Amino acid sequence: MTLFAIFDPKPGLSAAPAAIPEKFSWFAALLPPVFALVHGLWLELIGFVVTLVALSFAAPWLGADATIWLYIVFAAAIGFAAPGLRRHNLASRGWRHRGDRVAGDADLARLGALESRS
Repeated sequence: MTLFAIFDPKPGLSAAPAAIPEKFSWFAALLPPVFALVHGLWLELIGFVVTLVALSFAAPWLGADATIWLYIVFAAAIGFAAPGLRRHNLASRGWRHRGDRVAGDADLARLGALESRS
């Protein structure tokens, strides 16, 4: 079972509630730029690119091994921060945090949120 943050769409949208799992995201850790593009995290994408450019410029002084390990740590940090980034993105777009729900998967969390609304 996973804890999900439930967000209701802003008024006027006929979308279903969003369920954000509160757990490590392998998708965000393994493919950070794709994760940012899929979820519309434009500032985070720019920050990722800037960090990669900084690592590539610092690589001659740090060494190849240190640069690779710094990238791995950075990617793992993105994986842990992914739920918070998605929650912040929805909140800034006008979605309202409804509460938290424990469920087996995101669809069950959304279904429970829809049932509790009626």
